[in-house]
Amino acid sequence: MPRASESGFPIPPLYGPDDVADGLAERLGAPGEYPYTRGVYASMYTGRPWTMRQYAGFGTAKESNERYRHLVAQGTGGLSVAFDLPTQMGYDSDDPVASGEVGKVGVAIDSLEDMRILFDQIPLDTVSTSMTINAPASVLLLLYALVAEEKGIAGSQLTGTIQNDVLKEYIARGTYIYPPQQSLRLITDIFGYCRTELPKWNTISISGYHMAEAGATPTQEIAFTLADGIEYVRAAVASGQDVDDFAPRLAFFFVSRTTLLEEVAKFRAARRIWARVMKEEFGAKDPKSMMLRFHTQTAGVQLTAQQPEVNLVRVTVQGLAAVLGGTQSLHTNSYDEAIALPTVKAATLALRTQQVLAYETDVTATVDPFAGSYVMEAMTDEVEAGARKLMDQVEEMGGAVAAIEKGFQKSEIEQAAYSVALGIDSGERVVVGLNRYRSESEERYEPLRVDPSIEADQRERLRVLRAGRDQVAVDRAIEAMKAAAAGTDNVLPPMREALKELATVGEVCGALREVWGTYTPQEFF
Repeated sequence: MPRASESGFPIPPLYGPDDVADGLAERLGAPGEYPYTRGVYASMYTGRPWTMRQYAGFGTAKESNERYRHLVAQGTGGLSVAFDLPTQMGYDSDDPVASGEVGKVGVAIDSLEDMRILFDQIPLDTVSTSMTINAPASVLLLLYALVAEEKGIAGSQLTGTIQNDVLKEYIARGTYIYPPQQSLRLITDIFGYCRTELPKWNTISISGYHMAEAGATPTQEIAFTLADGIEYVRAAVASGQDVDDFAPRLAFFFVSRTTLLEEVAKFRAARRIWARVMKEEFGAKDPKSMMLRFHTQTAGVQLTAQQPEVNLVRVTVQGLAAVLGGTQSLHTNSYDEAIALPTVKAATLALRTQQVLAYETDVTATVDPFAGSYVMEAMTDEVEAGARKLMDQVEEMGGAVAAIEKGFQKSEIEQAAYSVALGIDSGERVVVGLNRYRSESEERYEPLRVDPSIEADQRERLRVLRAGRDQVAVDRAIEAMKAAAAGTDNVLPPMREALKELATVGEVCGALREVWGTYTPQEFF
């Protein structure tokens, strides 16, 4: 009986020329040329490898800084910051809502002082930094730029990415603050601000990763991600910005699963769809506006707490799929992440996995190794057609925001997740070490633990900060920011002034809550 792909397409035992649609040369193009099926750069990894970016952040800024300095010393070219839940939701560590969560799933950042410690002795002019932050993305980006300025580094020198993708929060993750329209307003303000102040910064990383972790198939992942991207572009154009002024700084973020062939096809299909959308729908002229550049993270949801060392094998396959698919940067998960925050040893091994792929294999010796493969071209066409169909459904509902409000994407993803769960429970879907090839006795594993005293320490730091700052200057800057938010002026300049005067993350986000309100999800039955 033939197997089926993750997206539900049959996988024949043998592919041939009849399985590949006509017009192959036109659909493929050359590497670095429209429609970028074969990669966004002509030389790809034959010139230089992808950016090896490791995701880390836990406890205090000091602890996370130590991990970053270790990773830089081990050869990573890019940092990726994980923030704790209170920071992601725009609350300070001393807010009652934050109790019990400070420093647990990422680093706690409450103010400019914390950001100074987080990036102490990190060369911000040479290291690219990605920040997984969404609703408060503007706040954390400005804090980062202020720290760089104190180091004598101009905004024009900074490179990196803020995730800043709020629409997927309403679909799959939940760390939203403001209603959709106000969130889109803030995102377009970030686009406008960075155009002049941080021109090399990637202003958004439109994310399918979290949808995939929630259960989306590869086809759903790129369909709903690209639909969100279209919504962001429309919002920016509606605000008066020219598409070629901001589109070259858009970036994407996808997962890479163990189903290597379909994942490679997914990346190729996504590039082709986005290039055509930008050219045909938005009239982009700059080739960079049509390039889908993306970061990849290996699939955390596929890691197991049982026999965690087996995750090293999974991550290697997943990382290889991302490389063969043409990613611009890659984070490889640590083998112990299904249990707790990664240890130093595990994080180092994850980085070494990328280094082996880059320097010991021959996959970087040629551009797009799979091009012309019957199976790859057929799968790419199938994923593209399936994604286009879902994107058309989103459009028929009025676009991504309207579809979110109807619960469409969430419902589709939940159905896919349920199907996967049934397959694992029945044994039809094999997970090594979990439902097959289990070990009767497993070695005890000692996970990394976060010190519970961190919350009290952060509270005390906030007390001292508030007592020592110029409260009149803080209040004046906050009021200016609220006035901008209530009107049409860009909110980032007054927000920057408030943060420079040591306003906290929670105070800034709280002020915007007063003006814009908060989002309350609807229940769908």
